[in-house]
Amino acid sequence: MSVSVDPKSVEPSPSESAPANGGGGGGAGAEALRPHAEDAFAAELAALGAQDDRPRPARWKLSPWAVATYLLGGTLPDGTVITPKYVGPRRIVEVAVTTLATDRALLLLGVPGTAKTWVSEHLAAAISGDSTLLVQGTAGTPEEAIRYGWNYAQLLAHGPSRDALVPSPVMRAMADGMIARVEELTRIPADVQDTLITILSEKTLPIPELGQEAQAVRGFNLIATANDRDRGVNDLSSALRRRFNTVVLPLPESADAEVEIVSRRVDQIGRSLDLPTVPDGIDEIRRVVTVFRELRSGVTADGRTKLKSPSGTLSTAEAISVVTNGLALAAHFGDGVLRASDVAAGILGAVVRDPAADRVVWQEYLEAVVRERDGWTDFYRACREVSA
Repeated sequence: MSVSVDPKSVEPSPSESAPANGGGGGGAGAEALRPHAEDAFAAELAALGAQDDRPRPARWKLSPWAVATYLLGGTLPDGTVITPKYVGPRRIVEVAVTTLATDRALLLLGVPGTAKTWVSEHLAAAISGDSTLLVQGTAGTPEEAIRYGWNYAQLLAHGPSRDALVPSPVMRAMADGMIARVEELTRIPADVQDTLITILSEKTLPIPELGQEAQAVRGFNLIATANDRDRGVNDLSSALRRRFNTVVLPLPESADAEVEIVSRRVDQIGRSLDLPTVPDGIDEIRRVVTVFRELRSGVTADGRTKLKSPSGTLSTAEAISVVTNGLALAAHFGDGVLRASDVAAGILGAVVRDPAADRVVWQEYLEAVVRERDGWTDFYRACREVSA
């Protein structure tokens, strides 16, 4: 499978870009629109910490086993249920957690919507108890975002000094022995990316202005996320790529797994937004997932009909977004039952990104597949109506 869903894209609520995640509780961020993972799931993290008697790497809040249990879910000896944050192969999570216990940084790679950000956040929350040491990668990310900046008032008044230095999230993580996160690493210009090489290889950040250096303490490591599907990406240099252990997060293997992810995540988001519970929505969720999977793979579920694929990724995260919007429509402007008419517009918006080419793909799919499918007449009519 893969993927819990990407929090950013729907994400990923009370706690990403995956999805299968249950509602945690309380914490300092209880009133926040989208609490950090360590706040939303504080109760689960505390329960794991209390019963975790396995060896923990330096400055880790939990053992590697407990971190994996936090992400994958399970039942503790005292009966406490840990909700799954990621639905996918267990080995992927185990390799990711083990990597962070070594001196190699972790690169989470995958197409958009495969829960890279979601998994990154929850790993940092479980290991360090703080997922906020974050650098958001963009084409305009400067070196200062990764290294350090300066308080110019202090700099002008007293000259270069430690008091005038403004540490980046990465520098703070080095000093405190915590996990730093870099989102969308390949969107950062190549020369800025390479500022990480010394940090990851030597565990040191030179400060030439002061003739000093900042050394990382035990417990420090870094999680980066990247995808190579979007435009405007910058390939990693071979020197930087060698500093990472790359873990690829795949799309869900089966329709049932994807339906579970979407259902769980939609329920969580609905509760966080105080949306009324919409009963009997599983049929529409399954139809949305079926449409996305067929168009994404270029073939119908039975393998009999080849299809053209649209330009978008049609990820699990986008399916969650479509169903969540349909949930709001059904709750506020419908009869409280999620219907085809509630999700049709969202599907159209997700599929038709290129008004010319994608609209042709969508119309052919409607007429050749949806129209002929038993039990899908209401869905066909709803989609035809919004596509007109």
